[in-house]
Amino acid sequence: MKKNDLQHPFDIGVVIVTFNSHPIIRDCLVHLKTALQSSTGQVVIVDNLSTDGTREWLLNGARSALGPKVQLQVILNSENCGFTRAVNQGLRRLSADFVLLLNPDVLLQPETLAILLRRLQDPRVGIVAPQMRYFDGRIQPSCRRFPRKTDVIFELIGLSRLFPTHPRFNRWKMGDFDHTFSRRVDQPQGAFLLFSHRLPTRLGLLDESFVMFFSDVEWCRRVVRNGYQIHFCAETFVLHKKGDSIYRDRARMIASSHAGFARYLLSEARTGAEKFGTGIVTLLLLITAWIRIPWAIAAGQRPQF
Repeated sequence: MKKNDLQHPFDIGVVIVTFNSHPIIRDCLVHLKTALQSSTGQVVIVDNLSTDGTREWLLNGARSALGPKVQLQVILNSENCGFTRAVNQGLRRLSADFVLLLNPDVLLQPETLAILLRRLQDPRVGIVAPQMRYFDGRIQPSCRRFPRKTDVIFELIGLSRLFPTHPRFNRWKMGDFDHTFSRRVDQPQGAFLLFSHRLPTRLGLLDESFVMFFSDVEWCRRVVRNGYQIHFCAETFVLHKKGDSIYRDRARMIASSHAGFARYLLSEARTGAEKFGTGIVTLLLLITAWIRIPWAIAAGQRPQF
């Protein structure tokens, strides 16, 4: 990569948060090493008190997986401080021109970063994200519009599932969007977000009041409100396993996802009428969470928000 005028020690800095990620983190780093081969790379891995051998592997095996050309820093938290706070820990350690927020269950392709970085040469573009695919090659829906109160209603009463491609009933999850085409979007999935270091410098880090879910949504909303574009790029793809580790404690994850959704909607409410309506929707979200938790545990389901 040609060094630009930002003059940081590294071209690309990567933040990965792990929690019981031992089965998948090695493959993630091996693929990342290949994608970074033409760049100077810095990788910061923040572990949130894993108990499955992840921490031991990070200390003893991560260096060999990444190779000697990539600088590696491992932060072992003494508690599970939540995803958002851990991401911010990693961001504070980076000194790179471009930043990649990466989940440990994502496998990059060799050309992924080179293609996406070309999109970021446009100063109007704040964030780029690739197409995501399941491990069997199927395209994985990965883009959403910023949610509204009506989207919650359509989710809760099932209209979004009855009419999955309807532009109104499934507006939030973009059921009407063909993920084989590149376009501007509101919010790509937070498992892979690539952006210039200027964004967190100008807009601040992720909001840690969102412990796990919706901090990426709020941050993307901040990016767009400050005049930047967010681009989904179908010219390259990554493989995404969809993080089994974070869904093992299903009750906690469902509670956290609904609470994050409610917090996001409340943060968007401005007028008294909006706050009143959002309060009602928030109550519905919290009630639904407590209904879903025992069913999800029994059925082995994952949270839908």
